[in-house]
Amino acid sequence: MPVLSFGELLIDFVAQEMGVPVGDASGFVKAPGGAPANVAAAVARLGGRAAFMGQLGDDPFGHYLAGALAAEGVDIRGITYSREARTALAFVSNTMKGDRSFMFYRHPSADMLMQPADVDTTIIDACQAFHYGSITFICEPAASALRLALDHALSAGKFISYDPNLRLPLWASADAARAGMLAGLEYANLLKISEEELRFLADGDVGALWRERMQLICVTYGADGAAAYLRDGSCIKVAGYAVQALDTTGAGDAFVAAMLTSILARRGLWREQLPQILDFANAVGALACLQKGAIPSLPTRDEALAFQRERSSQ
Repeated sequence: MPVLSFGELLIDFVAQEMGVPVGDASGFVKAPGGAPANVAAAVARLGGRAAFMGQLGDDPFGHYLAGALAAEGVDIRGITYSREARTALAFVSNTMKGDRSFMFYRHPSADMLMQPADVDTTIIDACQAFHYGSITFICEPAASALRLALDHALSAGKFISYDPNLRLPLWASADAARAGMLAGLEYANLLKISEEELRFLADGDVGALWRERMQLICVTYGADGAAAYLRDGSCIKVAGYAVQALDTTGAGDAFVAAMLTSILARRGLWREQLPQILDFANAVGALACLQKGAIPSLPTRDEALAFQRERSSQ
């Protein structure tokens, strides 16, 4: 499978009402989520081959999530199950603009207890690209499991993609979050980072994020589009697509999936085609905002291409 995502897979309970705190919501819509899992599902929706590696609780939610990914066509052989902890839950509320606030149930959750011995390196060997986020770095033994997987992916010459994915409530402090998220940069060939995360990690200075292995940094600005920075100092900016957002959960993950599938499809020619790649990724990210829940909202390649054609004709 070309893309392997490693990390958390959880239940997002999305508030039915817009503009209310989690505690004031009258009810919630259940949806599969978790940033790395969203990327795997998005790759599959876009017509690529994807796999997911992580740990779930041996409980009804865990088996529901594994089934949901499998139904998307994602290879789930890398999923293990824990009887020591439950599957992670997140309660999500959206502002009237579709921005989010979260409340997490991870005390601990099964993904946090994944052991290095649970990592199946043969699945890593079969992928072309390895994608990860920062959440798994928060605590042991999951952090060691991720580092083992990354070391193997690095030694095997895989294209490695990283999304720091800022979730401050999950870290002990802002300083701990910053240090942990920055440490994750060392492995990445592709860094996808939001404008908010860029301010948090580097006071808005993209140059401060370059590491030895990085080839491309993508900064996303929501409806304002995205910018791609290359090691030669060049920067390509592409305007975004304004939509009436219902839920922005998963939009950044959809963007990552579009970038990865496009880069892998073009092999060594992706640098010359970055404007087109960014435009496609912006379209995929915009479409992911139109429904509640991350994975349920992900578009297919045909839907994204049709959306681009429609907007270009306006």
